[in-house]
Amino acid sequence: MPIYEYLCPGCNCKFELRRSFSQADEAAFCPSCHTAAKKLFSTFAAFSKSAEGGSSSIAGMGNTCGTCPATSCATCDIAS
Repeated sequence: MPIYEYLCPGCNCKFELRRSFSQADEAAFCPSCHTAAKKLFSTFAAFSKSAEGGSSSIAGMGNTCGTCPATSCATCDIAS
């Protein structure tokens, strides 16, 4: 079951919900203040091991928070 990330516009609480694909577009409410939350775009990271035993990132490069398409928090429009 996929995990979806949400951000509450009322209290800036960031939370996750595990939902089926059929529930993906249903409204989600903040566990703190019960305001309708905004679904965030999530990123992921994947790593590969080299023959020498080291690892390197093969996916998930870009911003570190996954909340916006910005490449740094200085240009992100969501409060950290």
